[in-house]
Amino acid sequence: MALQALQSSGVTFRRILSHFPEELSLAFAYGSGVYRQAGPNSDQKNAMLDFVFTVDDPVAWHSKNLKKNWNHYSFLKVLGPKIITSIQNNYGAGVYYNSLIMCDGRLIKYGVISTSILIEDLLNWNNLYIAGRLQKPVKIVTMNEDITLRSALDRNLKSAVTAAFLMLPESFSEEDLFIEIAGLSYSGDFRMLVGEDKTKVLNIVKPNIAHFRELYGSILQENPQVVYKSQQGRLEIDKSPEGQFTQLMTLPKSLQQQINHIMDPPGKNRDVEETLFQVAHDPDCGDVVRLGLSAIVRPSSIRQSTKGIFTAGMKKSVIYSSLKLHKMWTGWLRKTS
Repeated sequence: MALQALQSSGVTFRRILSHFPEELSLAFAYGSGVYRQAGPNSDQKNAMLDFVFTVDDPVAWHSKNLKKNWNHYSFLKVLGPKIITSIQNNYGAGVYYNSLIMCDGRLIKYGVISTSILIEDLLNWNNLYIAGRLQKPVKIVTMNEDITLRSALDRNLKSAVTAAFLMLPESFSEEDLFIEIAGLSYSGDFRMLVGEDKTKVLNIVKPNIAHFRELYGSILQENPQVVYKSQQGRLEIDKSPEGQFTQLMTLPKSLQQQINHIMDPPGKNRDVEETLFQVAHDPDCGDVVRLGLSAIVRPSSIRQSTKGIFTAGMKKSVIYSSLKLHKMWTGWLRKTS
């Protein structure tokens, strides 16, 4: 499994994890506090550490966490673990974030997501939110032996490669591929217009080519539709209509449905396979795939950010938004100076 190659034995992460209930099917750290980024997020030492905790039973987990870490939660804590879990599962992207927490001497943010909802997102890209995080290098802190979850993690990486192939030319570099993959979950994200550095994707990829290669190398070597010249860092793919149709047919279900919705004229009611066959022969195939991704990401990111105002609390939301705007402003000043 490609993701295992990035497993972390970092004492810092394990110490932080010890402050939370143990029943985790997966816990990973991500972002600029874990992997060096270029631009305004380059200060790893003082960067906030971002975590995602995947749990089989969110009600039981939040119940225990409320007892251990009552002050982590906003005013919603008074509603109890069942309501918190309902908000987590039924609004936004299926994840509940507690932000700006001091833990073991570090500022952290952590999201909690149900294992079943994560698996659905990994396989089908319902939200492409946490699935999108896991398409970029992360530090796995703990993972259980859930075969279904591990298989879904692999499937997500392979789907990311396929989607990127459809938006790239016949020949391209490793860096081109990794930039396309890293940008999948930002397609249509309104936060890229307000609050996020516009060069965010490039800043993620450039210092971490080796980590992306470690994550995707074996998938590229085994993919029959690509010639992967790893020594030269170049790739060539099949851009024939037949090759593109094969790729389109293996995309996650939600993306296929969005493409069908975009391309199916009113009253036609064509099935998905018929639409994908048409798109495979379209010279703008890559643009259609990108529109489909935006149709998934845009509403998901808006709903999750709106939910964050309540899960973080108004005061923390204002502080967190100010930090994001400061990073964007800093990035703009560096480019213009």
